[in-house]
Amino acid sequence: MAPKIGILALQGDWARHGERLRELGVNSVEVTDPKDLIDIDGLIIPGGESTTISRLIVSCGLEDPLSKMLRNDMPVLGTCAGLILLASKVLDGRDDQLKFGVIDAVVKRNGFGRQVDSFEEMLEIETVGPDLFPGVFIRAPFVDGIGPNTQVLATTATGVPVVLRQGSALGCAFHPELTGDLRIHQLFLSIVKSANNTVLPFSKS
Repeated sequence: MAPKIGILALQGDWARHGERLRELGVNSVEVTDPKDLIDIDGLIIPGGESTTISRLIVSCGLEDPLSKMLRNDMPVLGTCAGLILLASKVLDGRDDQLKFGVIDAVVKRNGFGRQVDSFEEMLEIETVGPDLFPGVFIRAPFVDGIGPNTQVLATTATGVPVVLRQGSALGCAFHPELTGDLRIHQLFLSIVKSANNTVLPFSKS
C-alpha cells in the first residue's frame, strides 16, 4: 500500500508539494490540526517564512505532537524554511522560534540573500542519479555547520551544503517542488518506504 504523506499547510509553498506527490501517485493530506497527523507515514515542511510557520505551529497545537513524532524518527522532508525548522540551531532566528533539532546543523535565515538575490544552480546529488538537479534558491537558508551524524548529500559550487540527511530527516535549502524534477521527492519517499516497509508507485524493484 502506498504511504500517506502529511504536508504542513499553515503557510508557504505547500500546495506545490502536493502536486509533486500526485504526479508520483502518492496520497497526501494537508496538516493544519493535530488530527491531520493521524496515520501519516511521513511529513513535508515546505518553504515559506520560518518564523510565521513556527508561530502557527504553536497556535494550532501542533508543536507537541510534531516534536514527539519527529523524535520517534518519523520521516520528514524540510525545504527552505522547513530546513530551518528541522535544524538544531538558527543563528539569526527569534528567541521563541521552534527548532525541532532532528538535523544537527547550524543555519542562517536568508543566508544567501534576500528575494532579489534568488538564483538557480545545477547541483550534483549522487543519491538521486548522475544527472544534475535544478536547485531553485529563494531567500534560502545558509548552512554554517553540521554535526558528525549529519550527511551532506549536495553542495553548491562554492562548497556550501544544501542537501542534508540525518536518519529519516531530509533537508534542502532550495525548492525542489518548483521544478519538474521529482527526484528529491522520490528520495524522500524511499526514506518513507524504508521506515514503513511500504510499496511505492515509482519503485523500480
